[in-house]
Amino acid sequence: MRRSDLGEFEEVVLLAVAVLSPKAYSVIIAEELERETGQTVSTGAVHAALQRLEQKGYLSSQLGEATPERGGRRKRLFTVTALGGRVLNEVHSVRTRLWERIVPQTILKWS
Repeated sequence: MRRSDLGEFEEVVLLAVAVLSPKAYSVIIAEELERETGQTVSTGAVHAALQRLEQKGYLSSQLGEATPERGGRRKRLFTVTALGGRVLNEVHSVRTRLWERIVPQTILKWS
């Protein structure tokens, strides 16, 4: 994996898709990120990140069923691809290895 291919926001969007799958779509992803971060997340920013992640092959999408609450429109539902899963695993491994190397006294100083 080329780490530069995955920005921080893209990473959390990709993680949110993994958490919310198979019902992951832009609005619910934005709501999940707001709940987790405590910050406002626009659906436009999520939509743009979803498009980039799909272009990179980390996500796939399909249209869901039409719903009355959406005026008969269909939602685009996203799922993590095998490549996206490998990228998430690699990012998790790198972060875990780095966290494990921090001396406990250093972490206590941050508290």
